[in-house]
Amino acid sequence: MKLLISALVKFIVGLLLVGALLFLPAGEFGYPNAWLFIGLLFIPMLLLGAVLLIKAPALLKKRLDAKEDESTQKGVVAVSGLLFIAGFIVAGLDFRFGWSSVPTPIVIAASIVLLIAYALYVEVMRENAYLSRTIKVQENQTVVDTGLYGIVRHPMYAVTVCLFLAIPLVLGSFWSLLCFLPYIPVIVVRILGEEKILTKELEGYAAYTKKVKYRLIPFIW
Repeated sequence: MKLLISALVKFIVGLLLVGALLFLPAGEFGYPNAWLFIGLLFIPMLLLGAVLLIKAPALLKKRLDAKEDESTQKGVVAVSGLLFIAGFIVAGLDFRFGWSSVPTPIVIAASIVLLIAYALYVEVMRENAYLSRTIKVQENQTVVDTGLYGIVRHPMYAVTVCLFLAIPLVLGSFWSLLCFLPYIPVIVVRILGEEKILTKELEGYAAYTKKVKYRLIPFIW
């Protein structure tokens, strides 16, 4: 019951916060792209949360824990949050003042990418029971090297990059896309910091980095 209440509170707060960041700058509730994004994000999130609560409550609890201990990673999380806030506000202002217009086919394509990325997000969680939102090595943790982890070392971050770049296009704002682009170097910093910790503290991770050469994008990096 405590986990259920915690999950519901965070879900409702997140929904209200995103709504406020989009509709207040837009100046009205008649912002169709905002409603599209909210539906694409929060309906799957609610369904996933319900499944995790029933099937894997321990994993849900880890996903709700976002408190970092290491200073660099605290900075990464803070910057990511600021990018989200800036991107949503700019998207709302873009709709209000008509700064840019994303063609409907691109909005549809971005919506499909967002849903595919979310499905891959779920698959990553299914593959890696040790997955948490904070960087730490857990008791009895082992290296996962199958599935998506056999393609890149950080499939979760690869998925979140796709999500971040799809969001402003779903919202119909090219200017918002400029706010989300810095997420790429931010996630690179997080990956490099995470790999230092995992190489030092997780047995077998150094060998895994030699087996799976690419961190984020196959054949590139």
